[in-house]
Amino acid sequence: MTPRLAALAVFAIASSLHAAEPAVDLGAVREEHVMIPMRDGKRLSAYLYHPLGEAKRPALFEQRYADIRGAGTRKAAAKLAEAGFVVVLVNYRGTWQSEGTWVGYRALAWGELKDGYDTCEWLAAQPWCTGKIGTFGSSQGGYAQNFLAVTRPPHLAAQYMVDTGLSLFQEGYRIGGVTRPERFKTLDKVAREPAHNRALMEEWFAHPHYDDYWRAEDCSLHFTKMDVPCFTIGSWYDFMCQGSVMSFVGRQHNGGANSRGKQQLIIGPWLHGRLNKGNKVAELTYPDNATWPENEHMARWFNHYLKGEPNGVEKESPVRYYVMGAVDEKGAPGNIWRSAKDWPPAARTDSFYLHPGGKLERNAPTAQSSTTSYVSDPRNPMQIPGAGFPGAKDARPFEQQKEVRTFTSEELAAPVEWTGLVKVELWASSTARDTDFLVRVSDVYPDGRSMLVMDYPRRARYREGFDRETLLTPGEPVKLAFDVGWTSLIFNKGHRIRVTIASTGAPLYEPNPQTGGPQTIEFPKDAVTATNTIHHERLRATRLLAPVVEITR
Repeated sequence: MTPRLAALAVFAIASSLHAAEPAVDLGAVREEHVMIPMRDGKRLSAYLYHPLGEAKRPALFEQRYADIRGAGTRKAAAKLAEAGFVVVLVNYRGTWQSEGTWVGYRALAWGELKDGYDTCEWLAAQPWCTGKIGTFGSSQGGYAQNFLAVTRPPHLAAQYMVDTGLSLFQEGYRIGGVTRPERFKTLDKVAREPAHNRALMEEWFAHPHYDDYWRAEDCSLHFTKMDVPCFTIGSWYDFMCQGSVMSFVGRQHNGGANSRGKQQLIIGPWLHGRLNKGNKVAELTYPDNATWPENEHMARWFNHYLKGEPNGVEKESPVRYYVMGAVDEKGAPGNIWRSAKDWPPAARTDSFYLHPGGKLERNAPTAQSSTTSYVSDPRNPMQIPGAGFPGAKDARPFEQQKEVRTFTSEELAAPVEWTGLVKVELWASSTARDTDFLVRVSDVYPDGRSMLVMDYPRRARYREGFDRETLLTPGEPVKLAFDVGWTSLIFNKGHRIRVTIASTGAPLYEPNPQTGGPQTIEFPKDAVTATNTIHHERLRATRLLAPVVEITR
């Protein structure tokens, strides 16, 4: 059977499924449903969007476990196809109409199954395809692209990633070591067999720390095999900004011969997601220049690398980043784009120390003993609504809760710029054998709004590294040093800088039972309440380490 006949046969098998889909006006673009064969005989559900005409075209494909049948998703695919590509949306194996067992990202990696590789090469072999393949997608679709790059399919020519990740332990199934079983139970709805999702979660919890199981899903170990040009978008108001930054850095400096020097990165004042890179971000409205024309630029990127169009996109700056400033304040510095040859730009590291009375100062504490305590009750956690980082929102509703502590600077006499990676050295003790510490940074406006810039948690048992578990000795102070996040922000004159610390913030961060026992999918009945203490004294000085850049007029 010829490839064309085989494709038609596959289409015929799936035509009854496609017929049941709701009608959506896709303009002149033709929608087609196929089942793409994998090396083990299973087939993945894919929707193809063909522009008018019989000419051969490059293909662009996105892989995701989320539903690909929403009207907005289909219209966006059709819009991209109008630029002269066959656009393909593919569901992971074991999700929705795709066959096989749902195993998360594992079938996309470099093991026995290589679903991304097989999809890429199947598309390249189709009679309507030029043999040039590109990939796109955000979040889960970004992870999938990193996995695909490592497998090195011959026909993959370029990629376009948005808010991506590299390691599923640190950036996916765990964040700072914090387990999120309730969050991942919701993936029952994407699996064709919900039991497969529960079985996968059992696997995760059988590997509580970073071991060989998790190394098999860590793309950061394989940059040398990544060998295609890639444009990466990161977002300041996104905890996964770390993945976007490190994907660029790793590929640019350690990637294959066709990767080094052919990477570009842009980071702007946006939230996590795709096709949302405008100037209105949660409760803040930036100037119009904050908008990024994602679809238009993506078409330019692929027009060059897949069609050979000499549009100059490959000659643009390797790094572009938006320096955020105060909004709605006339003359406020910032809210501008800068270009750089690499990331991060040069900065000096300044310390901002916690002091008693909720103060944040540049001078180190001198007291022999100085602490701030609060209660951490996993059965009565402090509240952070939602399932995503609530950046660019007023954080006071959280800060004013009973078991949350804030440390705030005096009003700034002059603007202060931070551009780079913000870190924390947190000295703490607990009456429990394990607990979590959540560190947040806010820009406090003169009217009192505490606009959240970043936050990150760390589970205490992982303070010495994710590859081991070291429980606390109750009452014994320890240091937790970890990254809080990337930013580029000018705190304006008259603003204040705030650091907020707590140990619970549900449902965003699912509470730690604090027993020190094995981490479990179901919340244990023996969870304990703890008193946690932050130290801000001469020999145990808790501080934020900020990348300060001199402001030039």
